[in-house]
Amino acid sequence: MSQCPVGILGGMGPEATILLQQRLLDAVTWAADDADHVPLIVDMNPQVPSRIKYLIEGHGRDPAPVLAQMAQRLEAAGASALAMPCNTAHAFKSAIENAVSIPFLDMVELASSAAARGAPKCEKIGILASPAVKNTSLFEKSLAALERETLWPKDEAVLLDAIKQIKAEGATGESLHLLQRASLDLKERGASTQLVACSEFSMHSRALQAEGLNIVDTLDCLVEAILKITPNPKEN
Repeated sequence: MSQCPVGILGGMGPEATILLQQRLLDAVTWAADDADHVPLIVDMNPQVPSRIKYLIEGHGRDPAPVLAQMAQRLEAAGASALAMPCNTAHAFKSAIENAVSIPFLDMVELASSAAARGAPKCEKIGILASPAVKNTSLFEKSLAALERETLWPKDEAVLLDAIKQIKAEGATGESLHLLQRASLDLKERGASTQLVACSEFSMHSRALQAEGLNIVDTLDCLVEAILKITPNPKEN
């Protein structure tokens, strides 16, 4: 049975896009041959204008037009749905959706639902993400719709430092240490369920798992959503 490909708005950053593909590859446990894997069309565009410069520093080009063009290219190439492994870029979701007629898998909403299901009602949900995500209130809005509140690390500069370091050097012991500090701060302040809501941080999400913590990785939620809309050929 032929499968319709999913279009990936990638390059933000390149390593995070590759990580999404690797996790999809790992998740297709039934694959016995190449044809059993999920078909993708990947627009790996590291030239998307900086989300940090635009949303945090207040200068630089608006990424929205570039993201809309990428979405249109993917649709024209035959994509049946779109996915984007960058949490911060979801601030420009409306520009993407307005540019195409195919569905967009919203990683923020998917992960918010997963975190809300796994966290006690009385607890706030910890967020490990770019300060740009906080500036846009992406998870605050999404979780508020589920009657949940968020909690951010006290030292948000640590998060930005970790992102910049991972983009420059890859996932290192130092960047993991920065994330662990932020995660421990959230845990000590009562957030036992934590959203890893930056694709760079997803490279460390497995190492963040610790006793008493429920780590929800937004990238894993996106993988699950892609698999749901991609038929398993073994079931047909």
